[in-house]
Amino acid sequence: MATREEARQAREAKLDELHARLTGAVEQLVTGDDWAAALRFAARFRSRSFNNTLLIWVQHAAAFAEGRVPEPFPTYVAGYKQWQQLGRQVEKGQGGYQILAPVTGRFASSHPADPESWRRLNRGEKPKPGEVVRTRMVGVRPAYVWDASQTSGESIPEPPSPKLLVGEAPAGLWEGLASQVRSAGFELLVVPHEGMIHGANGMTDFEAKQVAVRENMDPVARVKTLAHELAHVLMHDPDAEDARAHRGIGEVEAESVALMIGAAHGMDTSEYTIPYVSSWAARVDGKEPVEIVQATGERVRKTAAGILDQLDTIQVGDGIPPGLDKDAPARETKRPAPAQDAPSRSTPAPAREPERAAVAVGRGL
Repeated sequence: MATREEARQAREAKLDELHARLTGAVEQLVTGDDWAAALRFAARFRSRSFNNTLLIWVQHAAAFAEGRVPEPFPTYVAGYKQWQQLGRQVEKGQGGYQILAPVTGRFASSHPADPESWRRLNRGEKPKPGEVVRTRMVGVRPAYVWDASQTSGESIPEPPSPKLLVGEAPAGLWEGLASQVRSAGFELLVVPHEGMIHGANGMTDFEAKQVAVRENMDPVARVKTLAHELAHVLMHDPDAEDARAHRGIGEVEAESVALMIGAAHGMDTSEYTIPYVSSWAARVDGKEPVEIVQATGERVRKTAAGILDQLDTIQVGDGIPPGLDKDAPARETKRPAPAQDAPSRSTPAPAREPERAAVAVGRGL
């Protein structure tokens, strides 16, 4: 039996391997088209972090190249026990896709406003009377998910998917985006032509608290522009603490958020213009381009997911199998029992994967 130290070393080796694979995936995002393709993929798996989306992407591509899966892109991914919740079983010989999941710890403080007052609770330890308890991410660990095509069993229900004509905007999308602009404290103006907003399709004025979109475009272009400006509203307040760090890539972020929102509604995103990654990823001093790409991807994903969650529109799936209860209290065993025909080389992921909104410095989720 492996000692605790040997288990720790094995886990670290897996994390190093995942980190190298992730870095390689990020380094392949060279052109604007590469970045856009990654965002279109991420839009269909937006429930997961940008880093984990890339990990799923490259591992599924490898599985397809090896003939282990029938399609070049995954549909739904979930952990071993999660598929069992849905009456499906991972097929024998199908290795899972490694992702990064968080390790969390409980912290207690009697003075929550003081960052130095928080102490970590040991396993089973109860807080003292009057202490506030919060959970924080303290590290990462390798976990596994499988694509639907690697499983068999009960059929997966297909939710409604958006169907659009050329130039048509998704039903309710303009109204939903406009409502979020107003909820952020901005007035929305629809102006007759671009001459009224310095030749642009849209404009966000933080001082006047106004968002303007020109009217003389087809509906899908107006919606795309409004999504772009809403991203500016939510991400690029010049008075925000991190405004300077992201000012140089603000247009990339806004266009990327608009692209993800469009992709999530089945819109044609081939005309979205994003410059070469190298032209903006090197603009932030003191950080490597790979770090900038990862951080930008997560900011974009998180903002787009937040917008999409508030919309009452028909959207493509987010990568979670329909009908899955993500909060089910099932406990995951170290390794499935042999009778379940589990893959011999992979350890199953936990039934609940809270990694989706986290970003870890260095390795990153």
